[in-house]
Amino acid sequence: MADEVKLYAAAVSPFVFRVKIALNIKGIKYENLEQDLSNKSAELLKYNPVYMKVPVLVHNGNAILESLVIVEYIDDAWKGVSILPHDPYEKAVARFWAKFIDDTCIPALLKTFGRNGNKKSDKEACDQLQILENELKVKGTKFFGGDNINLVDIAADFIAYWVGIIQEATGKTLVTKDKFPTLMVWADYFINLEVINQVLPPREHLLAFFKA
Repeated sequence: MADEVKLYAAAVSPFVFRVKIALNIKGIKYENLEQDLSNKSAELLKYNPVYMKVPVLVHNGNAILESLVIVEYIDDAWKGVSILPHDPYEKAVARFWAKFIDDTCIPALLKTFGRNGNKKSDKEACDQLQILENELKVKGTKFFGGDNINLVDIAADFIAYWVGIIQEATGKTLVTKDKFPTLMVWADYFINLEVINQVLPPREHLLAFFKA
């Protein structure tokens, strides 16, 4: 019996995109169920009654929640290219940096690009990005995962693609090649990977969304 895989999604969400990357890496066919986040479906609320948000992956009737948890589930549930390292230490390191991006970097960026952004929040966001810049520079590799992307690269999709679009929409330039040369080279490599650009939401669509 074939797996039944459904993804409750929103095209503008970098968190949904993480899941789409993982599904694409593994070559998994799935039903994409686009959600109106201002009028959430009964199915979404049923499957995610705690946070009531996307993404939600439903695999053979079982709901998996939270984007990085879903990515790890996909890696465990299906064979193929690995998303997390096999070595226990390297796996722990990848989880640490993915959590750092989720808990520290992205909130700082969202805050400074929001209505209450100021010089203090700009500095906080740049400080967090500098930590990532330094980590990638020390590694000296194309991706956080080495020669290939892993959980950390997927977690940082917001930095690679969404930030540039938000900067264009808001007219606020914070993340540049002069400030973060290693991160910007990484971002170019990342978004130009076939497995990534096959599922990237159109730039024009995101730009219109953020301008609105």
